[in-house]
Amino acid sequence: MPTIAKINVTPVKATTLHHPEAVRLERYGPVGDRVFFFVDDENRRIAGDGKRPLMGIRAEFDAEQDRLAFGLGGNTHEGSAAATGEAFSIDYYGRTVSARLLDGDWAELLSSYLGRPVRLARLEAPGTLVDEGVTMVSHASVEELGRRAGRDAPDPRRFRMTFDLDGCEPHEEDTWFGRTVSVGEAELVIGGPIPRCVITTLDPDTGRPDFPTLKVIAAYRDLLPGEGLPFGVYAQVTRPGTVRVGDEVEVTPAATA
Repeated sequence: MPTIAKINVTPVKATTLHHPEAVRLERYGPVGDRVFFFVDDENRRIAGDGKRPLMGIRAEFDAEQDRLAFGLGGNTHEGSAAATGEAFSIDYYGRTVSARLLDGDWAELLSSYLGRPVRLARLEAPGTLVDEGVTMVSHASVEELGRRAGRDAPDPRRFRMTFDLDGCEPHEEDTWFGRTVSVGEAELVIGGPIPRCVITTLDPDTGRPDFPTLKVIAAYRDLLPGEGLPFGVYAQVTRPGTVRVGDEVEVTPAATA
């Protein structure tokens, strides 16, 4: 029986992942996950290889006090998480996402630390910057990637999935498409495969390239439409609830003809 091996969330998109023992899933996805994100001085989302220097930042969000803290190079900066600045919208893979900038000294602080103009934004609606609600991948799939490369398995954190799974066959999660999954108090419906980007080639702690992830995937997996490289799957939350590390992942049987 597959089980939840690790939970991976972060309050600020692209920053260091947190690994709580439990997470609450609402229909939009994990509560408190990817609430904030970085934009440049023209409110364009920082994406792709531009996220590399963000990976070493650890963010802490206190929702009750509405306070945000960043660990930056051994120093911690804390301030209000209230977004009272400029409102704007971005296109996120075909979806319009509404957000508002945080006031205060966040922009000055982050721009100085990263050496480029950076501003901090907060979503107007939770979950709108999380693809399809929830993502998951099995450790067996990650181990298979290492085997195909003739190396040790890479760190699964590079894939930044909501859930890492134990107890699966390699890429077993791909076979669950369209099926209902019960895990903890929640219920999910498994969607399609996730197209991967250059971030998966980087060490999740240092942001340095350390594994030829995309090249290895391309060598043994079929391309998605648009030449995407599949690894891991999306899922939609159909019944909200709490999921904990160690919870069993119960997959409904495949429909028979």
